[in-house]
Amino acid sequence: MLYYNLKPVFEARQIDKPYTFLVKAGIAPHTASKIIRNDMQVLRLSHVEIIGKALYCEPNDLLAYKQDTNNPLPENHPLINLIPKTDEVDWEQQFKTMPLAKLKQISKLMNKDL
Repeated sequence: MLYYNLKPVFEARQIDKPYTFLVKAGIAPHTASKIIRNDMQVLRLSHVEIIGKALYCEPNDLLAYKQDTNNPLPENHPLINLIPKTDEVDWEQQFKTMPLAKLKQISKLMNKDL
């Protein structure tokens, strides 16, 4: 089953009021509540587009997949890539403790892509 997995994106963007953010982005209040609660039965492409534009990300960043235990997918199926990983990294802590030389390398890479 596909579902919205916005919590990691909100955390990465340091958005502490996801409901308010979604409503300001153009999602109806009732729909925003359902998205936050992962209570959406229908995944509208217009919502994916609005949220993707507002969060500056692509659909694969917004969606996750939960396997049906009665009908599992083969290991090489593309939807397997949408199963959330549990190895979350505390980026803020990583950057605080990273040597200055590595921070400069990252900065150079980031500026190169801009």
